Amino acid sequence: MLMVYKLKVNTMGRCISTSLAKRFSFEDLVNKLTDKYRCTRYRDALHIEDDGHIFLFRYGVMVTWDISHDCEKRIRHEIEPFCINPLPDPYFEHFNFELNADQNRISGDRICIEGSDALQLMAVSHGLAQSSKLNELESYAEQTIEETAHIPRSMAVKGRTNLSRRDISKMRGKLFLVESDINLHHALLDTPEFFWEYPEMENLYIMTAKYLDIQPRIEVLNRKLTIIHEIFGMLADEQKHKHSSLLEWIIIWLIAIEILIFLFHDLLKWF
Repeated sequence: MLMVYKLKVNTMGRCISTSLAKRFSFEDLVNKLTDKYRCTRYRDALHIEDDGHIFLFRYGVMVTWDISHDCEKRIRHEIEPFCINPLPDPYFEHFNFELNADQNRISGDRICIEGSDALQLMAVSHGLAQSSKLNELESYAEQTIEETAHIPRSMAVKGRTNLSRRDISKMRGKLFLVESDINLHHALLDTPEFFWEYPEMENLYIMTAKYLDIQPRIEVLNRKLTIIHEIFGMLADEQKHKHSSLLEWIIIWLIAIEILIFLFHDLLKWF
């Protein structure tokens, strides 16, 4: 009897995860692309099939699997009008991949997946997208800490800052925006809701998140966020101190004026 074996064909290529913007105008983006491409929506992500696989995530990240440079350029051009606060310098992460591999693993920036199903690619893409967004938030927090490092140094040396009350208010406003922006995206770094519907795919996500050190990096980001919050608190105290000092000087001048009026009017009888 002739035995027929179905051979698995290994597919190899490149995978790129790119953080393009703070977020997408997602509903409008989905409506635009579903009219033109073969698309499947998974909660806050969109899967596009072109000459490869493209996954778009609501929080401004695109993950591509083996698409041509021309296709990537075309898709990015179509996405551009739907980018909210586009990043001047997008964050890229590059990987090689192999489908229909012997086992699921990631090593040396090479992703190996036992199958080739779109859901498997989506599961891995969730981890890649979170890593790219985390890169953006890490850089944002680090830049903010560097820009405000002179404040605690000045307070340590002089016991105060040289900033005016107006400058302190502006700095507090900026720190508040940074803190709220990071907190807003922080929930996106939890296990995606996609795996509520496809729990059998979660192991691929866990493998990816572990390789990319998602959890340790979130803990580091939390510490940076704590530093930003403490600087915010220092500025709030400094602003209160400056305001209190201003009120004290106003009271002192009012008392001085009242004393002068008493001297000239009641004692010297000048008027």
